[in-house]
Amino acid sequence: MSKGLVTLFGGSGFIGRYAARQLVAAGWRVRVAVRRPNLAGDVRLAGAPGWVDLVQANIRDKASVVAAVEGADAVVNLVGILFERGRQNFASTQLEGAANIAQACYEAGIDRLVHVSAIGADAGSLSSYARTKGQSEDSILSVLPSSVILRPSIVFGPEDDFFNRFAGMASHPVSSLLPFLPAIGGGATRVQPVYAGDVADAIAIAVSKPDIAGSIFELGGPSTYSFQEIYDFIGEVIDRKRYALPLPFFIAKMIGLTFGTLFRYVWPLSTGIFGAPPITGDQVEMLKRDNTVGPEAKTIADLGITELESIEAIVPSYLWPFRAYGQYHQKGDQ
Repeated sequence: MSKGLVTLFGGSGFIGRYAARQLVAAGWRVRVAVRRPNLAGDVRLAGAPGWVDLVQANIRDKASVVAAVEGADAVVNLVGILFERGRQNFASTQLEGAANIAQACYEAGIDRLVHVSAIGADAGSLSSYARTKGQSEDSILSVLPSSVILRPSIVFGPEDDFFNRFAGMASHPVSSLLPFLPAIGGGATRVQPVYAGDVADAIAIAVSKPDIAGSIFELGGPSTYSFQEIYDFIGEVIDRKRYALPLPFFIAKMIGLTFGTLFRYVWPLSTGIFGAPPITGDQVEMLKRDNTVGPEAKTIADLGITELESIEAIVPSYLWPFRAYGQYHQKGDQ
């Protein structure tokens, strides 16, 4: 028997696919609201026929948001971007879009909105990403104080753009000639990667847990690592030793600003043909602060999730394509 209906904005993305499956497993019917439903058909596999539906919605368009939340018992917002491209910018997507969802929930009488933000969200940050994340939290809680905010650290899983990206850089033919990976700020910034499945568990719990209205939770994995340690781990997993090349913040910022500007404004880069920029100035700014759970924060354990997956247990299972000889290559094989 269904517990009710959850509208899941951004449900076709990396975390969204995990969240849809976990919500269905918890007994919810899921309405996945995405800009291009024709490209998100695989999300239907998250549940049996009738449990997952797709609707078109653009969170920048208020009318489509209102239609997407109609009849829902709860709403989850997963929409976010890591870099700006064309009309997809931080202000319109992460701030205006989130405000539209909160207002639509308020007008529809929906009192449980779960908003997935990020560790480091700060309305006063110099990073546009972190600043709009912080502003969106403030906006949501001012309209709908019963909302629940989840702030994950870097999220990992087979489809991630973190471990896969660095493993790809380490295995690139150019890297064989110059066996270095750029360590911005010396590689000392610490992160606390959290598994996408654990984030999905947190979302499913937050949708219905009665005593957490208005709470903010920071979601981190079982261990913290410096970027230097992450590089060493990736090199060990794919058996490609790469050394960290310290890159001062001010140099990395200039490089990032160049790439960020090109990918935002220059066609065909801005159309998405060339994927994502290797680094942006905004991302360099974020790397000046550790991305770890704060000492006074409510955590994923406060949601009742205490057994967390580690990068050591999960990441090797999907980085094998980056080994020199594929899945069955063992360390030291030639």
